[in-house]
Order: sequence, then structure tokens, then C-alpha cells
Amino acid sequence: MIAVRGLAKSFGALRAVSDLDFDVRPGQVTSIIGPNGAGKSTVFNLIAGTIRPDAGRVELDGRDVTALAPHALAQLGLARSFQISNLFFGLTVLENVRLACQARAPRKRFLARLDRDRALADRARAILAEFAIADLADEPAANLSHGDQRRLEIAVCMASQPRVLLLDEPTQGLSVEETAQAVDTLARFLQASRMTVLLVEHDMEVVFRLAHRITVLHRGAVIADGAPDQVKADPRVQDAYLGGLD
Repeated sequence: MIAVRGLAKSFGALRAVSDLDFDVRPGQVTSIIGPNGAGKSTVFNLIAGTIRPDAGRVELDGRDVTALAPHALAQLGLARSFQISNLFFGLTVLENVRLACQARAPRKRFLARLDRDRALADRARAILAEFAIADLADEPAANLSHGDQRRLEIAVCMASQPRVLLLDEPTQGLSVEETAQAVDTLARFLQASRMTVLLVEHDMEVVFRLAHRITVLHRGAVIADGAPDQVKADPRVQDAYLGGLD
């Protein structure tokens, strides 16, 4: 679903990403891991269209999307979450999700008020129920705990019905209990939806719980790529990052 070919990016004298190749397969969760400074965030932002590469290309389902801006990628079905919650904090939980539903809703009557569309509201409530925050529907997003805000942000992403979801550190800042709840919710949803996901996550327990495939970066280059058990056993990965997972 996503193909990265020859991707390169420098910031001044710093070579952040160098001649990078990897694939994100349809219906699977692929995780990018690596030590600090490995180039994970740069790769993520290159795919999301936030920054432009110096060389190489990004393909979405066979189409070259390297030069497209984030809003154009969203129209093609690519959604992303952020390390810092990115919500409409003055709106309620339900309103945040309903707005995302509206993005995919056909406009039958141009002047009709979408906030009175029963079908959109029902769909938004169903998504909230999937993420176990339906009881917070009428609560302003600003009043939620950090963990519930993270769950809401992912629910908003899902509401836009993406073909590919980019998850950027979805458990950052969560407590151990909140992380466990978030991962359980994500695992259930992703197993049921078979959505294509690219995950950047520092918590190895989360990665090995969710990922079908792992790509390991070190100094902007791929040093390992494969199933979680293969990556965990790779001496280069243990030396560079994981530090004795066995």
C-alpha cells in the first residue's frame, strides 16, 4: 500500500535519511523503530507530506504521491495522528468525531445543516463506542484526560475512513494502565478492520503486540526488516537498539 524508494533527506550537514527502501503491506501493521536520531520522525513526516525529500519517492497504492501536500494525501485516504493531541478542544467529543465523519459524507443538499444529520451522529456514536469513550460524547475535548484525548484522536482518524493510517507515538505520555487500555482497543479495532497502518512507537511492548512487520532504522538507513520474531533475534538490532530482548 505504501512503497518508499530511494528516499533521502538532509538538514544542513546532517544526513537524516539515506537511500531508504521499505514497504507497508495492505492490511498489516508495519512499525518503524530505532534509537533516538535514527530518522523515524523524518521518515514519518516525509510519507505524511509534511516535509519534502531531497531524493526518492513515496507511492500510495502504486501512485507517486511524493509531491503531494498533507490535505491532498488525506483526500486519497491517508490519515495521521500526532505525538501531541491534535483536536478541536472547544468542541465536544462527539462533535470532533462527527466532523471527521462529515469529511467522507456525500453532500446531498448543499445548504443543509450537517450537525442535524442523524446518520452522521449515529456513525460518530458508534465509533466512540468502539473506542470505549461513548460515555464522554457530550464532554468538551479539553476536559478529557490525556489518555482519553489520545483515544479520541485515533477515533477521529478512523472516522475519516482512511485507507492508510499513520500512527505517531500513540502511547506517548500515557500511564502504564492507559497504555494497556489503548493497545487493547487498537488491537481489537485493527484486527477487525484489517486497516493498513504505519506505526512509529518507542514502547517495544506496544510494537511487538501490534506489528505484523518491523522496519528498523539506524542512522537513517534500514538495518533490519521482517516479522517481529526475526527482528527481535537480529544481532544488529540488539546492538543498535533493543539491548537483549531475548
